[in-house]
Amino acid sequence: MFLMDKEKKKKRLWVQSLLNRYRMVVINETTFEEKFFIRISQFNIIVFILLFVTIIAVGSFFLLAYTPLKNFIPGHTSLFIRKEAIRNSFLLDSLSVEFEKQERFIKSIKSALTGDINWEENSLLDGQRQSPELIKSDNAMSEADSLLRIEVIQEDKYNVIPNDLSNVNYLLYPPAVGPVSQKYNADKRHFAVDIALEQNAPIMSVAHGTVIFSEWTAETGHVIIVKHDYGLLSVYKHNSSLEKVQGDLVKSGEVIAKAGDTGELSTGWHLHFELWINGFSVDPTNFIDFSQAL
Repeated sequence: MFLMDKEKKKKRLWVQSLLNRYRMVVINETTFEEKFFIRISQFNIIVFILLFVTIIAVGSFFLLAYTPLKNFIPGHTSLFIRKEAIRNSFLLDSLSVEFEKQERFIKSIKSALTGDINWEENSLLDGQRQSPELIKSDNAMSEADSLLRIEVIQEDKYNVIPNDLSNVNYLLYPPAVGPVSQKYNADKRHFAVDIALEQNAPIMSVAHGTVIFSEWTAETGHVIIVKHDYGLLSVYKHNSSLEKVQGDLVKSGEVIAKAGDTGELSTGWHLHFELWINGFSVDPTNFIDFSQAL
């Protein structure tokens, strides 16, 4: 009992000491004149310190959170920099896609000129288009399913844009009208159709576009290549003469060359015609009827 009273007495003394007021006086050292004084207690000092620390902490928080000073904090990036980083990431991705398209486009031009084509990469036109002969797969299909797929392919045969742009009225003009002397045959590495023609028969552009190549080659004679919209590329070989030069703009059905028998690989008067879509060689008869003009 005596110990408990003693403990209570100590607590009262401690609380009392916190509340005891002290007088701080500023005195002139020479005249001992009292200038001013402050009455303060230990409790007041503690409250003042806590208040001061709180103000400093809150002020620092708002200063660093809502002012440009936060950009100087190590490891912290501004919202603008983060937005720019995200935008640049998307831009880099777009540039990578465009670079791949351009690389494939340049490769297609090189392949069209040299005839060196990788059929394994080229066979399915990026997996989007197949001929009825290529419909077969390792998995067994029902007869009804096979017939339905063939019917759909035949209906879409002359649709040259195999994507969301398919609703665009984009028809290809026959480059020449005549019998097909040699068909497109990937197995024999003949990635074109040969159209038998009379000497100097007019060769027309299949669509609006820009002439990107118009030169003589030893194997294929006079060659002209036209770049069209939607990743389309048309190639015309073994011409007797060329009516357009590199950089010329041509319209659909406009005469760009005359049929010939030039080049080491030519076997008669004809047009060797190739069609490329997004860097892939395709069978022109899937998109153009060579038996009649538009």
